[in-house]
Amino acid sequence: MIQIETAIERPWPSGDWHALAERAARAAILASAHGDIATMQTIVEVSIRYTSDEEVQTLNNAYRHKDKPTNVLSFPMVQADLLDAINSGDDDGETLLGDIVLAHGVCVREAREKQIAVEAHATHLIVHGTLHLLGYDHEQGEAEAEAMEEIERAALATLGIDDPYAIRED
Repeated sequence: MIQIETAIERPWPSGDWHALAERAARAAILASAHGDIATMQTIVEVSIRYTSDEEVQTLNNAYRHKDKPTNVLSFPMVQADLLDAINSGDDDGETLLGDIVLAHGVCVREAREKQIAVEAHATHLIVHGTLHLLGYDHEQGEAEAEAMEEIERAALATLGIDDPYAIRED
């Protein structure tokens, strides 16, 4: 069973960001090789925090030694072997899969540049972040990046969101 916890902080405007986070994280999990997590008795929690660029910059500097804001950060809480145990149904309790943090200003700016709704971009970022929590990593080589992008495309398609990696012909 997937449980999504959200914290929505300023400057994110009012809106149904919690429902968006639930849809996005669930779609990512279902599109991944770990889709059976959604139907297990074990509670697998994902925490999603919508916050400011400044907060994300602080986290990015502290954990990645990059002193700038980024669109999304993911903090996995389980190792690959524990994820396999969750996937096989061996875990009978609750497991925090990890935390995802989105930066408002970066998200808004990127959405504007891509000429898409902020909600669509935030959905993509949560899908992307959830895949990182599941152990996918686009920084380990071209094949891994392409595999991760393919899962993102599949997850977003189930939500009616266009391929974020398609080249726009304007």
